[in-house]
Amino acid sequence: MTKPSFSIVIPIYGVEKYIGRCAESLFGQTYDNIQFVFVNDGTKDNSMAVLAEVLERYQHLKDRVVIVNKENGGLPAARKTGMEYVTGDYVLHVDSDDWLELNAVKLIAEKAVETSADIIYFDFYKVYSKRIKHDKEHDFTAADKAQFIKNLFNYNSYGYVWNKCVKRELYQKHEVFFPKFAMHEDIYLMTQLLWYADSIVHLKAPLYHYRRTNPGSITAGNRRKRRGDSCMNLIDLYEHFKDNVADSPVSPVLTDIFLRSGWFSVVYDFGYFEKYPYLAEMIRKTPIRLGHKPFILFQLFIKLYAMFK
Repeated sequence: MTKPSFSIVIPIYGVEKYIGRCAESLFGQTYDNIQFVFVNDGTKDNSMAVLAEVLERYQHLKDRVVIVNKENGGLPAARKTGMEYVTGDYVLHVDSDDWLELNAVKLIAEKAVETSADIIYFDFYKVYSKRIKHDKEHDFTAADKAQFIKNLFNYNSYGYVWNKCVKRELYQKHEVFFPKFAMHEDIYLMTQLLWYADSIVHLKAPLYHYRRTNPGSITAGNRRKRRGDSCMNLIDLYEHFKDNVADSPVSPVLTDIFLRSGWFSVVYDFGYFEKYPYLAEMIRKTPIRLGHKPFILFQLFIKLYAMFK
């Protein structure tokens, strides 16, 4: 691969305060072979007007910018829509309240030329109101991808989609399932992409700024709803692959899927045991695991609960 092309997908909803900085960081990239796909997810504020203002200052990039307008359907649906328009060799996802280092794509491109990896993942900054934290990823290769996926589910590694640059053909060759709900949607998307990857490379440089101070972000919503959305994504992911579980992306994390779904069903009265009759049986068969989330006492409680369902 000589000079790879990139597509960046940016969903937009309710980010008029932040989209300007995000767009400036994209249009100001020091690498020039980039397509920008902005997905207007039915935003009701002035986000699109702010984006248009910034774009006026980058007239030379207008032919590389795609703007897609759709009815509001949530973050996963916006990402999925954006993927219908990408043309690059590699795909990056950027959340519209965050921003990139100006040399981010250049450094990723250099690593792509060097390795031709299916997935290139990199470090990032968490930006708080009064401090900035440099978060470093663990080193993994394709040989370790099952452990990488387990780490995502136990929060020992980062499941964010925005710090992982993925070959477009990985999406195209496989039936990649986009979750319905926003909470933890990127973990469940990355579970599949990591499983399908033949080569994974860690670029040890912080290239992304993750804003933790946006009150409108999905992690700032109602706790019960967030748990419910996450669990529904979990169960949907299992349902998508249940006919061939042993050779699927969910095979390393079946324990996580069943125990976590069972636990949150009990705690938040989601009624999953009634809706999904197989859940109790699967939990009864699931072995207790040390160092596992939920913790051991929680696992025991869920297994006892499942025995009487």
